Amino acid sequence: MPKHGKKYRKTVENIDLSVKLPVEDAVSKALSASYAKFDETVDLALRLGVDPKYSDQMVRGAIALPHGLGKTMRVAVFCKGDKEAEAKAAGADFVGGEDLVAKVKEGFLDFDSAIATPDVMALVGQIGRILGPRGLMPNAKTGTVTMDVGKAVKEVKGGRVEFRVDKAGVLHAPLGKVSFGPEKILDNLKTLLAEVNRLRPSAAKGAYMTGMAVSTTMGPGFKVDPAALGKFIEK
Repeated sequence: MPKHGKKYRKTVENIDLSVKLPVEDAVSKALSASYAKFDETVDLALRLGVDPKYSDQMVRGAIALPHGLGKTMRVAVFCKGDKEAEAKAAGADFVGGEDLVAKVKEGFLDFDSAIATPDVMALVGQIGRILGPRGLMPNAKTGTVTMDVGKAVKEVKGGRVEFRVDKAGVLHAPLGKVSFGPEKILDNLKTLLAEVNRLRPSAAKGAYMTGMAVSTTMGPGFKVDPAALGKFIEK
């Protein structure tokens, strides 16, 4: 069991973290329990009734959140020719082909998201072992392998979040900053949950969203009643 600091222990001393709450209450309590001096990120942990070891039960995607993430995203675009100018005009921080691949091979990873055009994916594949473990490998399923690099850069800069269920069947994703307040966090959450629900694999049987918790970077996690999720998405 991890050992928590004094501020954390003081925050949770009168809170029953085992109680499953309505979505709105869980978000409100998570924001109220934030105690760090910096603007913490609000995080979602969503347990899905899927078995990711089967490819037809993998849940992966990306969605632009209505209020963004409150974070300046550094974007690298792997492309060549006219696409380089398009990427730069859209606000990409780093653009290149073989030169950018070589730079990554040397240890450069000062970016939060990577986009590539299909014609350079053979090049990008050379650094797959570097990008993959960090969640930076471009992928067509998340819209980061595309010829429309201008649109992709703007979406990432505007607050698009990529998500992928892990080996345990849990999906983790940021929802914004504590300073957003409950209304914006709930808007972002609803948008994300609706997309995850849309991507439900046909091979997944039984309950789909089986558990959920909302927390901040340093704060405790507040559990959500899974029975309330469907109604929340449909509101």
